[in-house]
Amino acid sequence: MSCLFVFSSVETWADGTIRSYPTYDSPVNYKITLAGNFGEPRPNHFHGGIDIKTDGVEGKPVFSIGDGYVSQISIGLMGYGNAVYVHHPEGYTSVYCHLKKFSPQIASMVKRWQYQHHEAEGVMVFRPTDLPVARGQLIAVSGNSGASLAPHLHLQIHDTRTWEMLDPLEFVGQSLVDGVAPQAHAFMACPKEGEGVFEGSGKKQTFGFSSHQLEHSFQAWGKVGFALWANDYMDDVFNHYGIRKTELYVDDHLVFSSDVNSFSLHHNMQVNAWGDYEHYLHNNVWYMRSFLLPGLTIPVVESDENRGYVDFCEERDYHLTYVLTDFKGNQSKYSFVVNAKPSALPAKSTWHPMRTLYWSRGNNYQLPGLQLIVRKGLLADDKELAPRVDYQPLAFSDAYTLAPSSFQLLAYAPLSLQVKRKVKDPSKLYIVGHWGADRYMGGTYADGWVTGKVRELGATYELDYDDTPPKLDPLGQESWNDSHVIRFDLWDSQSGLARFEGNIDGHFVLFERVGKTSVVACRLSDTPVKKTGKAHRLEFMAIDQRNNKWTFTTNIIY
Repeated sequence: MSCLFVFSSVETWADGTIRSYPTYDSPVNYKITLAGNFGEPRPNHFHGGIDIKTDGVEGKPVFSIGDGYVSQISIGLMGYGNAVYVHHPEGYTSVYCHLKKFSPQIASMVKRWQYQHHEAEGVMVFRPTDLPVARGQLIAVSGNSGASLAPHLHLQIHDTRTWEMLDPLEFVGQSLVDGVAPQAHAFMACPKEGEGVFEGSGKKQTFGFSSHQLEHSFQAWGKVGFALWANDYMDDVFNHYGIRKTELYVDDHLVFSSDVNSFSLHHNMQVNAWGDYEHYLHNNVWYMRSFLLPGLTIPVVESDENRGYVDFCEERDYHLTYVLTDFKGNQSKYSFVVNAKPSALPAKSTWHPMRTLYWSRGNNYQLPGLQLIVRKGLLADDKELAPRVDYQPLAFSDAYTLAPSSFQLLAYAPLSLQVKRKVKDPSKLYIVGHWGADRYMGGTYADGWVTGKVRELGATYELDYDDTPPKLDPLGQESWNDSHVIRFDLWDSQSGLARFEGNIDGHFVLFERVGKTSVVACRLSDTPVKKTGKAHRLEFMAIDQRNNKWTFTTNIIY
């Protein structure tokens, strides 16, 4: 393998660290165009890679961007779907997601793992000598597996040691064509409660950018934060993207900056605290704050000593300018003037101390039959809850809603619910969350309580009981072109399907999901079963999240 790399991408980080990245090859053999860029704000997460278009079809060849070895394969219906992880000797790992098929060499190793572990889906870890790959080697073909809404290739790059996510364009973006600067659409003024007003109001307000320099001047007094709705664009495509670099200057003084070059997985949920999550839910538009809530710790944002709030405390004009820069260095500026005049400040609202969660410390919140433990670090700001309890005398527990609308913690927190009814097997109890569709939240029983983990405080939680095994519908055996395929349709309406397994004559055979359906299929010609034209004993079992098992047995002729 070749180990020669040209280091062409150099970046200076906020702490002064200079980081250079190796230049890798493109993962595709055609011009890269993007459906999504790195760090785009999305509900509950930043986009962790780049989405490379595949012309709306599956089956495009995917190549390793550099020398290395396949360190991991993941197969599953949700998330990344079929994914290949390539460890590179420079200290990075590239991840190729939503794949349709693996290359024959990789597919052979995957099948060997599946038969050794009796598992169709899961995470498969390989040694450096198992699957070495060279720069430009075919590793897969693109697809639409997992939580993909349309065919594309999702490429991620991690620091192998820390697993920090890095912008893949730093490694493969040298050939990307982009001469279009980012565009700002509007800004939001967010007076600090009880300490500021903007345009005569203590409420947040939005104002559109009709030009790069707004002629209308605004009026404010006290401390006001600002947020920006902006998108990046690229040549020859109609997609819009997240902003790589944002700076806010007040009278030429930098008060806020962000450079979305990397982030850690545990910072993902902070997108809801950097962006105005509440506004997004109602308008499907992200206003990204140019000030820092007290519990925000994501490293890609920085502010002055006022955490980005502008203190309009002198009777004069303040000149505010946003500077937006994309990966290729295209830049745009948007300016407006705020005239500061003394104004009466609205009174700060008071919250009930027994219903308030505080960002600066741990919280143990209790209601009759409920306990929620929110450790320090799970809140970006203080939050007053508005609990509602639906008393259910005949149910396994009462039903609890803690917030009137969606409110996401920055990570999962333990929630315990008290059991109201005696049940035959407490291990079958679990917490269900009602938020759109019902969501299985797990749970462990101990001393009359079931404890699981939750993140969305706007959902309604209660206990449910599942002692019913999954359902399966045999779809029969089909034969064509000398191929014999057995299919089952699987579903579970309560805790959900956990795993499935098939055996013929007492030996494991591989059943795999058919696309994104509930159907699983086994192609007998791809199994170790010998075709004899005689009867073989088929046993198929499905197990749900509460360990209820359904076993189906029959004879097949093959």
